[in-house]
Amino acid sequence: MKSVTSILTVLVLLATLALPVLAADKEQSLTGTVSDAMCGAKHSADAATCTRGCVKKGSAYALVVGDKVYTLKGGEKDLDKLAGQKATVTGTVDGDKVAVTAVKAAA
Repeated sequence: MKSVTSILTVLVLLATLALPVLAADKEQSLTGTVSDAMCGAKHSADAATCTRGCVKKGSAYALVVGDKVYTLKGGEKDLDKLAGQKATVTGTVDGDKVAVTAVKAAA
């Protein structure tokens, strides 16, 4: 009986550890302000102008959601149009990085 309990305990523990990994591969939608990774929520000038300027100098696009800044990969054409504006970004979230699959203006 102890071995069955031990095996069940190990299986529950493994399932608990696997959940965050499985969730990381799931597409999510985040709504925030389109920015760049270097400036985040703090721009030295107009947010749209600053974002586009920083991206031209090599910074990645970012999405500011509350206090969190997500670095975005993909969707650059749409992100450029929405620089400094509210947007909903859909993609695979991995920590503070998002592999973007869709971008649209937030309502």
